[in-house]
Amino acid sequence: MNPQESQTGGTAGPIDAPSTRRRYLIWSAIGLVVVAAIILFARWRAGAQVLPAGGRFAGAALTVGVAKVTTGDVPITINALGTVTPLATVTVHPQVTGPLVKIAFTEGQTIKAGDLLVQIDPRPFQASLDQAAGQLKRDQALLANAKVDSERYKTLLAQNSVSDQTYATQVATVAQDEAVVASDQAALEAAQLNLSYTRITSPVTGLVGLRQVDVGNLMQANSTSIVLVTQVQPMSVLFTLPEDSLGNILQRLREGQKLMVDAYDRSLSSKIASGVLSNADNEIDPTTGTLKLRAMFDNSRFELFPNQFVNVRLLVDTIHNAIVVPGAAMQQGASGSYVYVVADNSTVKMRAVKTGPSNGDQMSVTDGLQPGETVVVDGADQLRDGARVILPGAAPPDSSAFGQGQRARRRPGADGSSSGGFPGAGTSSGGHFRRPQGASSGASPSSGQ
Repeated sequence: MNPQESQTGGTAGPIDAPSTRRRYLIWSAIGLVVVAAIILFARWRAGAQVLPAGGRFAGAALTVGVAKVTTGDVPITINALGTVTPLATVTVHPQVTGPLVKIAFTEGQTIKAGDLLVQIDPRPFQASLDQAAGQLKRDQALLANAKVDSERYKTLLAQNSVSDQTYATQVATVAQDEAVVASDQAALEAAQLNLSYTRITSPVTGLVGLRQVDVGNLMQANSTSIVLVTQVQPMSVLFTLPEDSLGNILQRLREGQKLMVDAYDRSLSSKIASGVLSNADNEIDPTTGTLKLRAMFDNSRFELFPNQFVNVRLLVDTIHNAIVVPGAAMQQGASGSYVYVVADNSTVKMRAVKTGPSNGDQMSVTDGLQPGETVVVDGADQLRDGARVILPGAAPPDSSAFGQGQRARRRPGADGSSSGGFPGAGTSSGGHFRRPQGASSGASPSSGQ
């Protein structure tokens, strides 16, 4: 086939190859321009969202939370785990044997010392008392008669009417009868005591537990358990402290000072009751190196319950007029504690401080701050020395770090469209992006047509 046939025939030939290559290049260029435009537009949109105050561009101001440095009283406290321990816990037992005929208390009742708890059948003991009383009267009569005879023999002895032996015998009889009367008196008192034991009363004022007997049960002396009575007002709490913390506390106890003690629940979130430190044990436990102390609470509303576990907070001392800041303002670095202090020009200055005792979320500062200064309490982890900040409620500053081009980018055009576009994409007019230099407009180049 010759070249003329390929030019005039309907079959494709080598002459169509340059045109196909040009179209390929044109569409490739168009695709690259579109991809580049999409990427630049996405970057511009992302930049527009980060540009407001609080962004992470160099020099951008950050919105932070602040607080004033104040003065106040800071208590010095020691925390410990304590157990609510009643001053008296009594298990009531009978002291005589007999059937139970009456229960005079209600489970859970608060009773006073001397109130009747139960009654044992008193009739056998009343009979023993009556018998002892009768024996005493009989022997007292014999004693009285012996004393009369002794006086008579004494008179007759003076008249030499009786012998010395007869008088001495009568004197001995009087002494013997006196001993019998004394024995009868003791038996009578024992019978009276046993009769009183049939009325079992509460030995202390307190709370009655669950009864362990019923009416009709045979009470065995000193073995049957009737009920448990626990003194709940006042109530004590036992807790231990390490020996290294005892010096100041024991000194104050010896001086008669009353150290305040607060009892909290397990989570230390709610205060249950307040009391005073009462006394301390007389020796340190060598196995733990701790000393046991007792705190007293009036427990007027029954806040504390026997054997309850509580967290104890002992107030050792109070620092008055201390410089305090919120604990959230305190930062920790390699060289120690520091805070960010807000200056008048809305910049922050890193300042090293020395801390003292804390009270909840308040921290005392012994050096590095003055009352009235402003410190950062929220957002300090994003700051550095000299950083610019926006205080709560303040208008964002006009930052020069964004540049005039950044502000021009945000300025609306005459038709309401953005006149800045995005970096590197040129400017836009009528809402359309300007094509980059050398980009194809979508038509085939004039060359080669």
